[in-house]
Amino acid sequence: MDTHTLLVFCKRGRNKLSICNKLCYAVGGAPYQITGCALGFFLQIYLLDVAQLDPFYASIILFGGRAWDAVTDPTVGFLVSRSPWTRYGRMLPWILLSTPLAVLAYFLIWYVPPFENGKVIWYLFFYCLFQSLQTCFHVPYSALTMFITSDQKERDSATAYRMTVEVLGTVLGTAIQGQIVGMANAPCLKGPSDILAEGNSSYNSTEPKIAYMIASGIICVIYILCAIVLFFGVKEQKDSCRPKSEPMSFFQGIRLVMGHGPYAKLVMVFLFTSLGFMLLEGNFALFCSYTLGFRNDFQNILLVIMLSATLAIPFWQWFLSRFGKKTAVYIGSLSVIPFLVLVACVKSNLIVTYIVAFAAGVSVAAAFLLPWSMLPDVVDDFQVHNPDSTGHEALFYSFYVFFTKFASGVSLGISTLSLDFAGYLTRGCSQPHTVDLTLKILVTAAPIVLILIGLCILYTYPINEEKRQGNRKLLQEQRDNESDSDTDSTELANVV
Repeated sequence: MDTHTLLVFCKRGRNKLSICNKLCYAVGGAPYQITGCALGFFLQIYLLDVAQLDPFYASIILFGGRAWDAVTDPTVGFLVSRSPWTRYGRMLPWILLSTPLAVLAYFLIWYVPPFENGKVIWYLFFYCLFQSLQTCFHVPYSALTMFITSDQKERDSATAYRMTVEVLGTVLGTAIQGQIVGMANAPCLKGPSDILAEGNSSYNSTEPKIAYMIASGIICVIYILCAIVLFFGVKEQKDSCRPKSEPMSFFQGIRLVMGHGPYAKLVMVFLFTSLGFMLLEGNFALFCSYTLGFRNDFQNILLVIMLSATLAIPFWQWFLSRFGKKTAVYIGSLSVIPFLVLVACVKSNLIVTYIVAFAAGVSVAAAFLLPWSMLPDVVDDFQVHNPDSTGHEALFYSFYVFFTKFASGVSLGISTLSLDFAGYLTRGCSQPHTVDLTLKILVTAAPIVLILIGLCILYTYPINEEKRQGNRKLLQEQRDNESDSDTDSTELANVV
C-alpha cells in the first residue's frame, strides 16, 4: 500500500463514528425538543387558563418571544462563526456555558408571580431570555453536524440518530408536561356569569400552578443531563486542512448564505411547511379540549402523535435512502392532509381522533427528519461552488433556525390574536361557535394551504440525488487531494 492510499485510508477511518459517538451526539438534541414541545403545546393554554392573561397580551408574549428568538439566531450564528478554537472545540463551549442560565429562565417561565400588574413583563422577559440562551445551545449544536465527521454517510446516519432521539424528546416532553399537568387541570367555568363570579371569588389555582412547576423542574434536570452527555461524549474535529476564510461582517454573512440559491429555496420550503405544522402544534391542545370536547384526553392524544412519530423515524430514514429526499418530503408532507380533512369533517369521535393522531405522527416524523437531513447537502453544495470560502457552517444553520422560529412566532401570534377576535373565554367549559370555527381553520385548512405552498417551492429545489452524489464525490476528491500536505505527513508519522 503506497503512502497516498494509506493517508486516505487513515483519514476515512477517522471520519467513522461509533454508535456511542452517535448516541451522545443525538442526546444533545433532546433539550431543544423537550422544551420546545412543552412550550409549543402548552404555553398558550397555560398563559390563558392558568396565568389568566388576556388573549391579546398572551399573543404579545408568544409572538414577541419568538420574534426576539428569531433575531438572536443569526446573531449567535455570526458570533459562533467568529469564535476562536479552544481545547474543547468551537461549538461545545457555547453549549456548556449557556445551559445553567437557560434552565433557570425556563423554570421561571412556568412560575406564576404573586402580582398582577407586571405579569406580562415577567413572562415576556423570561421567555425572551430563555429563547436567547437556548439559541446559544441549539445553533452551535446544529452546526456541530459538520464537525463530528466530514463523511456524508456518517453525517446522515448521525442525523437519523439525532432525529430519533429528538422525537423521543418530544414524547418525553409531552408525557412529562401533559400527564403531570393533565392531573391538575384548572376547573372549567360553565358560562359568562360563572366566569364573572369566579373573577370576584377566592378561587385557588395553586394545584395547576404547582403541576406546571414540577413538570418544568423535571425537564430542567433532563436538559442539564443531556448537555453533560453531549459535552463529554462528542469530540469536535478541527478541519485543519481547510483554513477558515477571513472574518466577514454580519451583513456580509447574510448575503453569503441567502445568496446561495439552493439554500434560499430550501429555507422557503420549510418556512411554509414548518408554519403549517406549527399552527397544528400550537392549537391542537385547544382544538382537542374545546372543538372536539376531549378536555381530559388531549394530553394522551398528543402522546399518541409523538409515539407514532418516534416509530416512523426509521421508516423515513429508509425511505429517503431508497427513493431520495425530495420524494420523501412530498410523500411525508402530503400524507397528513387526508387525516386533517377527516378530523375536520367527521363529528367528534375519540377513536377516530386517536387514529388521526397516529397517522399525523407519521407525517410529523418526516417534518422532523427531512429538513435537518437536507441541510448538510446544501452546505456541501456551497463548499463545492465556493472552495475558498470555509468556516461558515454556523451561519447556514443559524439562519435556517431563524426562519423556523420566525414561522413559529408568526403562527403563535396569529393563533392567539385570532382566538381573541373570535371571543375566546378563559377556562370556559365551552366556547362560542366562532372560536370552534377559528380552531378548525387553524388546525386543518391553514396548515394544508401552507404545506401545499411549500411543496410547490420544493419543485424548484435543484439538489436531487444525482446532484447530491456528485457533490459528495467532488468534496471527497478535494479532501483526498489534500492528503499530501505537511499536516497529513505529520499525521501519517503519528499513525505509523
